[in-house]
Amino acid sequence: MRFLRIHHAVPFLLLAGATLLAGPARAAAGPDFQYVGQDDRVHGLAAPRGCVEAEGGGARAVTNGTGSSATLYERPGCSGRVLRVMRPGEVGQVRPYFASVRFSVTG
Repeated sequence: MRFLRIHHAVPFLLLAGATLLAGPARAAAGPDFQYVGQDDRVHGLAAPRGCVEAEGGGARAVTNGTGSSATLYERPGCSGRVLRVMRPGEVGQVRPYFASVRFSVTG
């Protein structure tokens, strides 16, 4: 009997370990660009390209997890003053507020 208990426990432990390992992989596959919007909710963009409408900033966090730089503008349509250029992998705050983001094209 003791051998059977160990035998049945092994698949459970393997399954539990695989589930724990899969957790971070799923999280890593999330949005490439994340920001907290004017509505105080987290927004994410997966594989953004060109100019994208996005309203955020102030004391709220912005994360550029893309492989390109992200230029944040004060107005929609990537117009108006450039508030910040975020390098790939950079995290920070953008003040006062941004309304759009242009992602550079990388070759």
